[in-house]
Amino acid sequence: MLHQGLALAIAAFTFLQLLRGKWPRHVLTLAAGGLMVVVVLLGVMGSLDAVMEALSVDSFGKPQFWFAHGGVTERNVGINWSTVLFLVGMMVMVEGMSEAGFFDWLCLRLAKSLGFRPMPLLLSFMAVAALLSMFVDSITVVLFLVVATVRLARLLRIDPVPMIIGEIFAANLGGAATMTGDPPNIILGTSLGLGFWDFLQNNGPICLVGFGVALGYFYLCFRNKLRAGAWSVDPALWAMEPGDAIPNRRAFGVNVAIFGGMILLLATHAWTGLTMPTIGVVAAAVTLAGNRRGWSLLRQVDWRTIGFIIGLFLVVSGLEQTGILDGLARFLGNLGGEDTGRMMVVLIWFTALLSAFVDNIPMATVMVPVLTALSDGLGMDLETLTWSVSKGTDIGGIATPIGASANVTGVMLAAREGHPISWRRYCKYAVPLSLLVLVLSMVLLLAFH
Repeated sequence: MLHQGLALAIAAFTFLQLLRGKWPRHVLTLAAGGLMVVVVLLGVMGSLDAVMEALSVDSFGKPQFWFAHGGVTERNVGINWSTVLFLVGMMVMVEGMSEAGFFDWLCLRLAKSLGFRPMPLLLSFMAVAALLSMFVDSITVVLFLVVATVRLARLLRIDPVPMIIGEIFAANLGGAATMTGDPPNIILGTSLGLGFWDFLQNNGPICLVGFGVALGYFYLCFRNKLRAGAWSVDPALWAMEPGDAIPNRRAFGVNVAIFGGMILLLATHAWTGLTMPTIGVVAAAVTLAGNRRGWSLLRQVDWRTIGFIIGLFLVVSGLEQTGILDGLARFLGNLGGEDTGRMMVVLIWFTALLSAFVDNIPMATVMVPVLTALSDGLGMDLETLTWSVSKGTDIGGIATPIGASANVTGVMLAAREGHPISWRRYCKYAVPLSLLVLVLSMVLLLAFH
C-alpha cells in the first residue's frame, strides 16, 4: 500500500544517511519526521488523529505523566516526552556542575592522588566514567572527561587516545547498568513502565562483571604503551591544586547538592510516585534557580541530540501507525520461535548488530513497539525481552565510533583537540571487547531469566 511504501522509504533513507554520516543527525531526523507526519500520516492517510498520536501533546495533560506510583508507562505511538524532558533536565543539571568546576576538580584531584601515573589514571578515569554515567547521561560524561583527559595528556606528554577509548567504553557500560545513563535505556524504561531499580537489579550485576572484564582488557592492551618511565610530569601539574578548579565554592556546593538530591529522587521514585519527566523538570528548575547564569546553561544544552531523538520518535511513529513494525515483529518472532531463551538470543544479537552501524538510540526507539507486539503475540514476559534489547543496544552500540552518541561525542572532541581516532584504531580495541561483553551478557541473562 502507498502509505506503507512511503513510510518505509522515508525510514530507510533516514537510517542509510545516518550510517553515511554526511548530514547533521538532528536535521536529518527532524526533516524525516516532518515528512512522515505531513506526507504519510496527514497527506496519504488523511488522519488528523494519527498526527496527534505522533505528536503526543496530550501526554502533558495526563496526571500519571507527572505522578504515578510504580513509574510512568508512556505507551503511546509518538514522541516520548518523558525521555525528552528527563534528558533536558539532566543536561541542564550537568552543565551547572560543569560551570561550578565539578568535573575539573574531580579529575585533577584523582590524577594528583595517583601521582599522575598513566595506567592508574586510565583505570581510574574509566571507573569515574562508569560511575557518573549510572546517574547522568553518558554523552555528557564523555564530553567533560575527554576534555580533561586531553589537558592532562598534554602536560604528561602521553597519547590520550587509549584513555579516551577506555572512557567511552566505560561510560557506555556504566550507563547500561541503570535507566538514567544511556538514552536507549531511558527510552525503553519510560515507554515500558520500568524504573531505576528495575534496570539496576537486572542490568547492574551484568555490567559490573563486564566492567571488571573491561578493566583487565584495557590493562593488557595498553600496559606497555602507558608503562612507567614512558611519561614525564610537567612541574606545573604538581603546583596545581584541585581547589583552584572551583571558581565559586558556594556554587560548587549548591550544584553538588542538587546532584545528590537528584540521585535520591531517582532511587526513591518508585515509592514517591515521581516520574522521570517530573524529576527532570525539578532538576532543571532547581539548577537554573541556583545559578546566576541560568539562561546560559540552557543555551549550552545539547539541543541537537534532543532534536535528533524527537525526529526519530516521529519516524518510528509513522512506521508503527502504518503497520511496518508489525512485519518486523513477525520476522523476529519467526527467528526466535516460541522459546523464550532463543528469542532472547535473537534480540540481543539483532539489536547489537544494527546498533553498531545505525546508532543505538533509533534501534531502541524502533524496538519498543516491536517488544510489545512480540510479548502480546507470543505470550512472553515483556521485561525479559526488554533486558535482551537493552543489553544488545547498549553493548552493540559501543563497538564502532558511530554506534552510540557518546562514541560520536568522544571521537569528535578528540579530533578537535588534535588527536583523531580512526575507525580502524577505535574498532581494533572496541570490537573484540564488545563481542566478549555481549557473549558474557547473553550467558548471564539466560542464566538469570
